[in-house]
Amino acid sequence: MFWNLVVLDLSDNLFMGGLPRCSQKLNLVFLILNHNKFSGKFPSSLKNYSSLAFMDLSVNSFYGTLPSWIGDLVYLRFLQLSHNFLCGDIPVTITNLKRLRQLSLAGNSISGVIPFSLSNLTAMTQKHPKKPGVDMFVWYTNRVGKFREVWSIVMKRQELKYGARIFDVVSMDLSLNNLTGEIPYGITSLNGLLNLNFSWNQLSGKIPDRIGAMESLESLDLSRNNLSGEIPTSLTDLTYLSSLDLSYNNLTGRIPPGRQLDTLYLENQSIYTGNIGLCGPPLERNCSRNNAPEHDNQQKIEKISEPVLFFYFGLGSGFVAGLWVVFCTLLFKKAWRLAYFRLFDKLYDKAYVFLVVTWVRINHKETTT
Repeated sequence: MFWNLVVLDLSDNLFMGGLPRCSQKLNLVFLILNHNKFSGKFPSSLKNYSSLAFMDLSVNSFYGTLPSWIGDLVYLRFLQLSHNFLCGDIPVTITNLKRLRQLSLAGNSISGVIPFSLSNLTAMTQKHPKKPGVDMFVWYTNRVGKFREVWSIVMKRQELKYGARIFDVVSMDLSLNNLTGEIPYGITSLNGLLNLNFSWNQLSGKIPDRIGAMESLESLDLSRNNLSGEIPTSLTDLTYLSSLDLSYNNLTGRIPPGRQLDTLYLENQSIYTGNIGLCGPPLERNCSRNNAPEHDNQQKIEKISEPVLFFYFGLGSGFVAGLWVVFCTLLFKKAWRLAYFRLFDKLYDKAYVFLVVTWVRINHKETTT
């Protein structure tokens, strides 16, 4: 009886418990269950909904690992699973979703590394798609009658509200998890992304050098990680970037000069906070002053250490050579060896006699007094 059900929207209610199991293969295209109290493991019955293009299970209490069969839902364009209790690794099969344009796993307990094959998400590589959301919007309104007025997405450090344009926002949000490892180099090929948020994780390594190839980026948040190295100069090529946050990492070196980054700093002066190794404008920390003393001290250490090193090397070599000369002489010259030991015997006898006589004199004085 539900064979023709294509849109199921139960969002913003107080539904509880797990999703009912359904062994039937349904033709659902929109599954919208966000902002409820659904719980239980990630619903295995969803693998039967192979026609799904839009899945929003955000702000519920689903737990467990994200299954590998998620990559079989090849028609998915929007996957919103934020603010649940999901854990484990991101399945590599998620990169099979070549139509995916929005991915949000924020606010879970997902760990492990970010899949390196992100370049397979080809729908996120389109810089200027020809109104990709129009067909979704028309399809939805023809069946439901009225398009839902408000959709929200966290972007530019705030929750933005969208109407029909939600279908055109290309976004990846993996923030507020326990992800480790480096940012995959393949992420730079997703030059259709408008929003990239990896904040509040444990990512390490460097920011990819070719980050500037992501020409469509409007919002980039890599804050609260363990990223190191210098800020790539290509970051200044992101002319559409209107929100940037690199705070609380271990970044070092000179901030790349450019009007774009200067403007972003004027709008939000905390974008570099917590990176004590960064220097140069627009920060007050001067790179030349910071680096010059260290360089000079290094030169002084080198100048001092070279002669000291040669001195101790010569001293040690001379000691070893002299010791071997004496040892070899005593070993092969019998007359010298006898004279050497006789000398020690005489010195020993004289020292012994001296100590005995001195001891007797001291005792004699004490008895007479």
